[in-house]
Amino acid sequence: MTELSAGNGSRGANLDLDAVSFGPFSLRSRLLERDGVPVKLGSRAMDILRLLVSRPGEVVSKHEILAYAWSGLAVEEISLRVHVAELRKVLGDGKDGARYITNIPSRGYCFVAPVERRLTSKPAPQAAVNMASPQSLPHRLDRMIGRDDVLPELSSRLLSERFVTLRGPGGIGKTTVAIALAHDMWETFEGGVHFLDLGPLKDAALVVSTVAAALGLVVHHADSTGSIVSFLRERRLLLVFDSCEHVIDEVARLVETIHREARGVSLLATSRESLLVEGEQIFELIPLPGPPQGAGLSASEVVNYPAARLFMERAAAAGHRADVTDDDAEVLAEICGRLDGIALAIELAAARVGVYGLREMAALLDSRLKLEWRGRRTAPPRQQTLGATLDWSFGLIGEAERIVLQRLAVFAGPFTLQGVIAVAAEEGEPIDGVVDALEQLVAKSLVSARPDAASRRYRLLDATRAYALKKLTDGGEANAVAQRHVRYVQQTLEATMAELGRGDHAARSQERAGLLADARAALEWVYANDGGAELRLPLAGVCARLFVELNLLGEARLWPQRALAMLDDTNSGGRWELELQSTLGHAFMFTERNSEQAESALRRGLEIAEALDDEANKFRLLSRLNMFYRRTGDYRRLVPIALEAERVARAIGDVAGIAGAKALVGVSYHLVGNQTEAQAHLDEGVRDDAALRSTQPGHFAYSRTPQIPLARVLWLRGFPDRAVECVRPLIGAAAPRDVVMHCIALCWSASLFGWVGDWGAVEAMTGRLATHAGMHGLAPYEAVAAGFRAQTMIARGELRGGIDLLRSALPRLRADRYELYASAFIAELSQGLAALGQLSEGLTVLHETIARIEPEGGAFDMPELLRLRGELEARGNDLDAAGASFASSIALAEQQGALSWRLRTELSLARLHRRRGVRNSLADLANSYARFSEGFETADLKAARAMLDEGSG
Repeated sequence: MTELSAGNGSRGANLDLDAVSFGPFSLRSRLLERDGVPVKLGSRAMDILRLLVSRPGEVVSKHEILAYAWSGLAVEEISLRVHVAELRKVLGDGKDGARYITNIPSRGYCFVAPVERRLTSKPAPQAAVNMASPQSLPHRLDRMIGRDDVLPELSSRLLSERFVTLRGPGGIGKTTVAIALAHDMWETFEGGVHFLDLGPLKDAALVVSTVAAALGLVVHHADSTGSIVSFLRERRLLLVFDSCEHVIDEVARLVETIHREARGVSLLATSRESLLVEGEQIFELIPLPGPPQGAGLSASEVVNYPAARLFMERAAAAGHRADVTDDDAEVLAEICGRLDGIALAIELAAARVGVYGLREMAALLDSRLKLEWRGRRTAPPRQQTLGATLDWSFGLIGEAERIVLQRLAVFAGPFTLQGVIAVAAEEGEPIDGVVDALEQLVAKSLVSARPDAASRRYRLLDATRAYALKKLTDGGEANAVAQRHVRYVQQTLEATMAELGRGDHAARSQERAGLLADARAALEWVYANDGGAELRLPLAGVCARLFVELNLLGEARLWPQRALAMLDDTNSGGRWELELQSTLGHAFMFTERNSEQAESALRRGLEIAEALDDEANKFRLLSRLNMFYRRTGDYRRLVPIALEAERVARAIGDVAGIAGAKALVGVSYHLVGNQTEAQAHLDEGVRDDAALRSTQPGHFAYSRTPQIPLARVLWLRGFPDRAVECVRPLIGAAAPRDVVMHCIALCWSASLFGWVGDWGAVEAMTGRLATHAGMHGLAPYEAVAAGFRAQTMIARGELRGGIDLLRSALPRLRADRYELYASAFIAELSQGLAALGQLSEGLTVLHETIARIEPEGGAFDMPELLRLRGELEARGNDLDAAGASFASSIALAEQQGALSWRLRTELSLARLHRRRGVRNSLADLANSYARFSEGFETADLKAARAMLDEGSG
């Protein structure tokens, strides 16, 4: 064991720990490794370790450790105990007999493990560490200075208290700490970390929908808090709400609700002020400690303080290569003091040290910045707090850079080089000057840059953007630049929309999603300024498709309504009205039920598409109208619309579009009761299903999935086993990506399993449907889930509960004009009522349903409704009427090509014949049974086999 230094314990002591080892650990400079793997240790704990290891076997007093690790600062002894505890934990002190640090009561601490020094000419290479960050989180700094102690304490408080607000003045580094914490806790929450940047939001009303979108939810009502809470209630996640101060009331309401009702969710907010809600714990982010002025510290002592260390590292990154001398130490301490430990101010100042030098920088601070940051509630607003620093920084850059910086402030979110050129370059002038200015702004830390695939994305910090935007307005350029911004957003969205049909779908969709903040900002500007009047219609038109793609149906309804209200004869009937009407009809269908407004908008859009010979939009509108009439039960319209869509798809010549058209035609034939044609078209669609599944939201045939209706058609045609095999992937790994189609897959799967007689599977599908619909705010599907749950209850003999549940679900479906599933639920209600002795009421609701469906052209389940009517008539001893109903059912089932409906009715008729004493009455049942080649373990076939066996005996 060798003494490593004879320092006096002062902060500037030279602790030469180039190659020290103890137990499985090695310590080189400030790198601690265990068995060659780097060990993470906070800076204070590292200082304590270095001091103790430099004097092994010696008691180092607490006062001496405090003076070394917290030089120039007055701290409580509790801080020392906390960091020693952290150090012991990292070393594994006390585990398996290992001892490293001993507390000597009333004296200090002693490093008791044997220490060896290895003589090496240079540090050994560090072991490679996989530092890959989760791609869904913002980029974290490679090195964060002065906050090493913050992260462990903040992590601990977040895990124990669940809801922490990281509070501090603007520019102090709250976002930087929050991003680092999100990365650090990624594994703790098993990837369940969501970082929500609220900075771009101007409207507090968008907070909830922004959070919902980040969680992958589709919500269609004004306040989606309930959907968010339902989604989060059984999950363990970390939600980080960054930059809350400008939307603080809405954030406070939302996070308080989440904290109270979703016990597995941890919440971190960053804000200049407290949220002042239940459960909130405040973590004050203090300024970076700086060296005391007038203390006569050496250069090495000064740069040990985080503020000075950050300043010099950022200066070096900006090109300043000079070392700090002892003569410069006091100047550096003065600069850090005047910057008050605000990280952003330090970085802005450091970026220009290479140009002016330290002493000149100190003079500039004196004359031009006059900072007054105090870090308390009475401090100036965010822009004023950093305004002096930005004034100074703005004064240090050239005129060309100033102009570009001001113009870039119009961007609400990240932007590309193409965006910079479109907004910052004067028309007709060379773009070289703008590109050069951008490079300088990035180099001087006024614009941040981040790699994004093969390109780069740029962004202004919020404070910088606010400052530059004020300069832009004061200079009288704001309207002209805003108009260029609007045109850029419009043209970019148009270009990506046109290219979604070819090339890299995923990249284009991602690019469009990245424009959301700027699309919102552009819309707000054109509708608030007369200078943007001519841009209102085209911008709203091109943004409408974006809102549908991102499932922001509230905004997909709002902006088209505003734009269409301003429509005049000049632009009526054009491509933009087409987009607006198409989007409005789609949004109304899901947010305002299946209303006449939705139908009117879709019909108007189709009329324009036909006039403009726009085949892709014509297909899209025909598909939406087909869905509308499916939902409302107007089945007679389905086949003509679907056949026209197929003609359009063939004219376009797109393989995926033709497959989607086949799905549309197939489902239409299925619902009107022509199962033979339905199977033929759906089989064709399945052959090109791979192309269909590869489509992105912008494709005109997106979300058409032939397997969903094919499974039901196969059962009706007499292939129960194939039907079940067809549907299984749709409720597993191959489930539709579109949230609405996912609900449809679950609904139709539940109906299929009910027909098969697998009520356990129906119950499972119902639970998933209810969860999925509630998660995405799809209220009509929640009512459908209730109907399936009621069917399951009645099938299991829970008659009263099932009937009550149906009586609550059916009015909800009728209110939404959602008739697609109503007939099956009403049929189940009629049987339940009859089983409870309310035969007359059961027959009445069944008669009313049949009478309502027949004028609309009938439906695929009419044979079953007629059969059930016959069952109730037989129960009421009207045997002739029952026989007539069964005969009509069998004839219609044969006409539809629905062998399974026919078998069911043959069973019912055979029971009627037995009751009436008719002999040799099983021939028709035997013939129908013989037509089956599979499904013999399903409920209906087992019942038929039992009756035939009994008859033959």
